[in-house]
Amino acid sequence: MSTSFRTLRALGACAALTLTSCAKKDVTTAVAVADALTIVQGNNQAVQGGKALPLPVVLRATDKSGAGIAGVPVTLAVGDGGGGVDPASAITDAKGEIKANWTVGTLQPGQSLYASSPGVAAVTLTAVAILPTDIIIAQGNNQSAKAGSSLTNSIVVRVIGPNNTPMQGITVGFQITAGGGAITPQSAVTSALGEVTAKWTVGAVAGVNTAVVNASIVSPVTITATGTP
Repeated sequence: MSTSFRTLRALGACAALTLTSCAKKDVTTAVAVADALTIVQGNNQAVQGGKALPLPVVLRATDKSGAGIAGVPVTLAVGDGGGGVDPASAITDAKGEIKANWTVGTLQPGQSLYASSPGVAAVTLTAVAILPTDIIIAQGNNQSAKAGSSLTNSIVVRVIGPNNTPMQGITVGFQITAGGGAITPQSAVTSALGEVTAKWTVGAVAGVNTAVVNASIVSPVTITATGTP
């Protein structure tokens, strides 16, 4: 195995020393340097924006023969899309590997993560963030009830992404825009089905009632009810 080493000065060791004695004392640590950095696991996954990918990212530092090298520092940095990675840096284990959890961002579908180590070419991992695309009124639109009373059926709103994927944990807000009345709750977080449920009490004066439903980056939708005399 053709492992090389780099000497680093451990400045923290000087914390308890005077400037004079610190200048005379070097504390060194041998750090392995690899010939290549490769992706073992975790590339090209998809998950809802703001959530961790199903599988952790695994990277391996290797020598010229392809054998893993322990003790190699690897740094991870989020690129396009936002999000985060934990840990952001690590030292390879006995197999020459590090493992990290990548949480994708909510800024765009395309996500990237850069892995680097001294002396070797950096590698790029990619992922897809599934983002909300539509608000669906699953139940309760266009009802009527006596003015000042609640509609018979609850309002059920569903937030979905591409391919009708339910979006969990998305805040949905309701805003009355005409007719008075109230919707309870005014905001709620979507379930595993991508849904929230609310009760709508129409205004005290007979006529058309409207409300706007907002969620994340999705275009809002309007729901309607009628208050009868």
